[in-house]
Amino acid sequence: MPDLIDRAQTLKMAELRARHPRKPAPPPVTGLCLFCAEPLADGRRWCSVECRDDWERLDGELRRQGL
Repeated sequence: MPDLIDRAQTLKMAELRARHPRKPAPPPVTGLCLFCAEPLADGRRWCSVECRDDWERLDGELRRQGL
């Protein structure tokens, strides 16, 4: 049976995980903009800041929906 110290440690770890969730790995470089499919030749993932922001917004929404 867990004692008081074990329960406190479990609660502390849950608190730390909630404050600092793990970030997913960055998407792979494909040679195309991940949002608009514009060809890229220099190892970038997005062709512009706008495409990056739109992709991150869409990706976040899909993650929240569990997709």
